[in-house]
This record gives sequence, structure tokens and C-alpha cells, in this order.
Amino acid sequence: RLENQVERVLNVAKLDQEELVLSLDTMDIHELLEEAKDNFMFNQLEQGGSISLQLEANPHIIIADPVHITNVVYNLLDNAIKYCAITPEITIQTRSSKNGIQLEFTDNGIGIKREDVKMIFDKFYRVPTGNLHDVKGFGLGLFYVKLIIDEHKGKIDVKSAPGKGTTFTIWLPLK
Repeated sequence: RLENQVERVLNVAKLDQEELVLSLDTMDIHELLEEAKDNFMFNQLEQGGSISLQLEANPHIIIADPVHITNVVYNLLDNAIKYCAITPEITIQTRSSKNGIQLEFTDNGIGIKREDVKMIFDKFYRVPTGNLHDVKGFGLGLFYVKLIIDEHKGKIDVKSAPGKGTTFTIWLPLK
């Protein structure tokens, strides 16, 4: 376990040194989201919860690095489940946007205070949760997500309210 954690930290350090090389390929973002939903419903949500898809974007084929974009999707879903004090209800919506595709990940989690939202993409930043230590991590997940979206010439934004949940909005270019 420790070896895996060290490996993750070293990989992010490598990314930070601008050694990231994307392997761009065509990929169907809707297919990825459907596979991610099936995987999470089978593995992570056995105690209940739901992921609903509203796949409205057309076209939905993008040029991206499939491995890194898959990691982004899984990271956001994983966080939505980990930071939920009740039964997780997640909605993923896609829509067409000028020269790109917009993805929205909305959850009913614990939410994030306004002062913390500004820093969630910083390396090693973890939102303070008081005395709760039930969620483990290094504060690297959202740093990685932002790095990958930036490398794809995309944009990411977050809106959140404590006790009400969080919405991550990602825009990715089609080409």
C-alpha cells in the first residue's frame, strides 16, 4: 500500500516537471461515461446510490488522451462518493458547446466552503474536515484533474455549497 502511495506521489511530481506527454486519439466521451457508471455501480455503490447520465452532446467524439481523460472521470466520481455523508446521488450531463463539449458532474456530497473552493486545484491541498479522518489522500487528485484538463486546452470550474453538494464543469475542445 505504501509503495502504491509513493508511486502516485512520484508520478505527480513527474507531471509537475512538465514530462507529461499526451497520447491523443479519438474517443467517444459518452461511451467512457457509460462504462464509468457501470463500473462504479458495480464496485463502489453496492450499498446504494445512483449515477444518472444525461448525455445530450452531439457530436461526442473528442481527440484526447484516453488514459488521462478516463482518470479524470474516475477521480471526480470517486470524490463524489468519498465526500458524501448520505447515499450518493451523482448526475453527469454532457452538452454541446461552442467548438467543444461540456461535462457536468453534480453530486449531493458535503460540499466545499467558498474559501476552500479557490484552493482545491492546488497540489497537496485538502479541504479541512475538522476531526474527520475517514477520507484518505494526498491532495493530488484535483491537482491532477486540472493539469490534465489544461493539457487538453480545456477548462474546469467548480461550484459548491456546504451541505448541498458540488458541481464540476469541464469544457473540452472537440479537436
